Amino acid sequence: MAIAEQPTPVTTDKGLQAGALGLVGNVVIGLAAVAPAYSLAATLGYVVLHVGDKAPAMFVLAFIPMLLVAFAYKELSQDTPDCGTTFTWGTKAFGPWIGWIGGWGLAVSAIIVLANVAEIAAVYLFKFLGQDALADNLYAKVALGSFFIISMTLVSARGVVVSEKMQNVLIAIQFGVLIVASIWALIRVFGNTAGAQAVSPALSWLWPSGLDVSSIAAAIILCVFIYWGWDACLAVGEETKDPGRTPGIAAVITTLILVCTYVLVAYAVQSFAGFSVVGIGLNNPNNTDDVLTVLGAPVGGPVLASLLLLTVSVSALSSTQTTILPTARGTLSMAVYEALPKRFASVHPKYMTPAFGTIVMGAMALFFYLVLTFLSENALADSVASLGLAVAFYYGITAFACVWYFRRTLFTSARNLFFRGIFPLLGGLAMAVAFGISAKDMIAPDYGYTAFGPVGGVFVLGVGMLVLGVPLMLACFAFGTKRFFRGETLTADTEVKVPDVY
Repeated sequence: MAIAEQPTPVTTDKGLQAGALGLVGNVVIGLAAVAPAYSLAATLGYVVLHVGDKAPAMFVLAFIPMLLVAFAYKELSQDTPDCGTTFTWGTKAFGPWIGWIGGWGLAVSAIIVLANVAEIAAVYLFKFLGQDALADNLYAKVALGSFFIISMTLVSARGVVVSEKMQNVLIAIQFGVLIVASIWALIRVFGNTAGAQAVSPALSWLWPSGLDVSSIAAAIILCVFIYWGWDACLAVGEETKDPGRTPGIAAVITTLILVCTYVLVAYAVQSFAGFSVVGIGLNNPNNTDDVLTVLGAPVGGPVLASLLLLTVSVSALSSTQTTILPTARGTLSMAVYEALPKRFASVHPKYMTPAFGTIVMGAMALFFYLVLTFLSENALADSVASLGLAVAFYYGITAFACVWYFRRTLFTSARNLFFRGIFPLLGGLAMAVAFGISAKDMIAPDYGYTAFGPVGGVFVLGVGMLVLGVPLMLACFAFGTKRFFRGETLTADTEVKVPDVY
C-alpha cells in the first residue's frame, strides 16, 4: 500500500509560508505584540499622574489617531501586502532614504521594548512564585530575562504557526484575567463592598476637560506605547490567508478590542482604588509603577493577586516573542530590495521563516538589554519612556506615505478621499504633534531617571536611537550595492519582489 505524501507547504514570493494564518490568528498576533496586561500595569499609573481621573479619556483620545493610522495600514496592505510595511510603503511613497529610516524606526522600537519586556516577564514570574528576593536580584533578573529573549527568538525562528499556537494560549490567559478582574472590581464598587477609598464611575472620565496641552501630550505618548504593536499583524500579512484583505481588517479589529479593554480596566481600577495618596490609591507614588497588580489582593484575595502577577509575566513574555516577528520580516524585506546585506534575505528552507534576521534581532535586543542594565537600571526604565518617540515616528511616516502614495486616486471616490487621504493625514499629523511636544518635554534633565548634562536621558535614548539610523543607513549605502538607494530595486510601481531562498 502506497503511503500518501504530505503536501508541500505553499510559500510566498519571499519564501514565507503562505496561508498559515487566518483572521483570528492574525488578530492574536497583533494583540500579543501589544502585551495589554503589561502595558496597562506599566503605564496606567503614569497616565493618572499626568491627567488624574481622565485616564479613560486619554485611552479613547489616543485610540483615535491609532485607528486613523490603522486605516492607512489597511489601505497600503491591500495595495502592497509586503512584510516590510513601513519600509516598503515609505520607499514607494517618498523614496529610499525615508523608507529606510522608517524601517529603522520600527526596528528601534522593537529593540527597546524587547529588552524591557524580557525583564518584566522575569520579575513578575519570580513574584508569582513567591521569590521576591530573586525579583530584586540584578543577576537573577538578567539571567532569566536573557533566557526569555533567547528562547522566544528560537520559537520565532521555528515558524509562524508554532508562534500562533503558543500565542492563542497566552492571549486567552491575559484577556480572561483582565476582564474577570475588572468586572469583579466594578461589581464590588456598585455593591458598596470596595472600601472607603472607592469612587463612583463617572462619564466625565471619558472627556478630557480641564487639561493643558502638555499634560495631554505626555499622556498620549504614553498611550501610544500601550497601543503599539497592533501593526505586527500587517508584518505577517504575506503568511495570512487573503493577504490583500485579512491583515488590514485584523489591524482595525485589534485596535477596537484594545480600546474597549483599556477603558474597561481603567474604569475598574479608578473606581476601586480611588485617588488617595495612601494605601491602594492611584495618587500614592508607591503604586505608580504598577497600579494593576497592587489591586489584586484587595479586589479578589490572594488567588487574583497571584493570577495578575502571572498575567503580567505572560503578557510580557508573549510580547517578547511577537515583537521579534515583524522586525525580522522587516529586515527580510529590506534585504530583498537590497537595502540591507543579502544575508538577511535568507529564509529557512524547512521552517520558512527569516531565521537569520530573527536571530540577529534577538541578539541586538539581548545586547541592548545587557548594556543598559549593567550601565544603569534607571537607563533601562528611561528607554521605555522614550519608546513612544520611535513608535510615533514610524507610524507617522506610514500615515503620510498612504496619503502621498494614493494622491492620484484620492478624488476618484468619497471613500478614497477619507480612507486614503483625510483619515491617514489626520493620524499622521497627530503622531507628528505628539512626537514634537513630547520630545520638547523630554529634553528637560529632570524628565525620567537619568540625565546627560543638561539633557534628559529619555530624550537622549529616544532621539539618539533614531539618529543612530543615519550612519547605519550611510554605511549600507557605502558598502552595499547602492541599487536600492539609486531607486532601482523598489519604486512606486514595483510589485512584490521574488527573492532567492538561501
